[in-house]
Amino acid sequence: MFAVLHRESGFYRRLWQLSLPMILQHLITFSLGLIDTFMVSQLGNDAMAAVTAANVPVFLLMSIVFGVQSGLGILVSQYWGKQDHAAISRAMGVASFFGMGLSLVLALLFFLFPVPIMDLLSNDHHLSLLGAPYLRIIGFSYLFNMFSSIYVGVQRSVENPGFGLKLYGFSTVLNTVLNYFLIFGKMGFPALGIAGAALATLCARMSECVICAVSIGRSQTIRIRWDAFFRPGGEMARRFVKYATPVLFNEIAWGAGNSMLTVVLGHTVNSVAFLSAYSVTGNLGRLFLVVCFGLGASTAVMVGKAIGEGQSHQEVLSLSRCLLVFTFLVGVVLAAVSTALVPLLFQPVVFPIFKLYGEPARIATALAVTAFVAIPLHAYTISAVTGVLRSGGDVTWAALLDLLPQWCIGLPLTALFALVLRLDPWWIGVAMQGESIVKMPLCLLRCRKTAWIHDVTLSEAEL
Repeated sequence: MFAVLHRESGFYRRLWQLSLPMILQHLITFSLGLIDTFMVSQLGNDAMAAVTAANVPVFLLMSIVFGVQSGLGILVSQYWGKQDHAAISRAMGVASFFGMGLSLVLALLFFLFPVPIMDLLSNDHHLSLLGAPYLRIIGFSYLFNMFSSIYVGVQRSVENPGFGLKLYGFSTVLNTVLNYFLIFGKMGFPALGIAGAALATLCARMSECVICAVSIGRSQTIRIRWDAFFRPGGEMARRFVKYATPVLFNEIAWGAGNSMLTVVLGHTVNSVAFLSAYSVTGNLGRLFLVVCFGLGASTAVMVGKAIGEGQSHQEVLSLSRCLLVFTFLVGVVLAAVSTALVPLLFQPVVFPIFKLYGEPARIATALAVTAFVAIPLHAYTISAVTGVLRSGGDVTWAALLDLLPQWCIGLPLTALFALVLRLDPWWIGVAMQGESIVKMPLCLLRCRKTAWIHDVTLSEAEL
């Protein structure tokens, strides 16, 4: 296994130079979720549970944003290998029109029907009434986030990940400050509670969009061709649909499945305790997974560029194996560190800060430990699905490997343990990680051969 890690001089330096800005970017993004959770937790467990439930449909929007960004990245990384800037502009145009249109439709649904949507997510109507003002506002923030994420994704795919780091660093600071002002009514602002958190996010996302619009005309890495952007052509639209649609479906279905876990927990007997605990531990888990997300994104860029440059299948396969093994080993280290921090830091310090005592704290401990132990499995599958298979144009297999274990193993097992058998939280935590136990060996089998390697820039006549 370790033999595949031997690469040319400077390889790992370049890998970390590409990964670190994306790791920090993900860290900033997920830290914002933790900050939001902390501030809302000061309003009480009911408010925190309401926001957790409201974020279930919002997670669907986030999945769409990531799906469009990832689908676009497949094309851009390979076009970057060919230095075809006009094609990159056309691909970005198609993604922008498609993604922003879809986001607008969902944002309007959230605005018009917040309480009925919330009622589907919990057995407590009181939580629906609390979370509705948040849901009405937060949906529109992702209309702006769609455009900025698309542009950040393009910059990342052309090996300029620092732009996203700077952008999200600024917006996180702005969001945090506005959270403090609008949730608690500081500095002359009204105390809007949960709705204030949503309004702060909306303002931050609007600022990201403005910065991206200004930056497009000034970028030295890649200049957008506006004629190609606004008139991308039917061929690029068909190519985007061919490769991005499975990715988008993958992300929507995966996001829906992940949201269903929250729905399951929201229908347990002690739903408020479970939702409060899951809100905190979910954000803590994502903080440790940011390294894996960053390495997965770097894998997509490096593998996609290698294919676009015309490297042989064996060279691409060797590169992908190295990156997958390296990411898995990083996951082992993260699992050891995060699990050790549960008794040392999270139980005595972090859980009380978030008002988790007694039963919610016991549930949080179970969910945290089971999630942290599974980090190496998550690390490998993140890089395999979002990095290797997608960048190689193997989008259908990537979707199947991502979704079948989730919908056929993880969700049914969690529902059985939590709602039917009503087992101890430790067993429920194990069930929630069941999909990764199945997914990793399946991904390993697919990535061992070269069948996943496709040049997505070639036309049908060239194939």
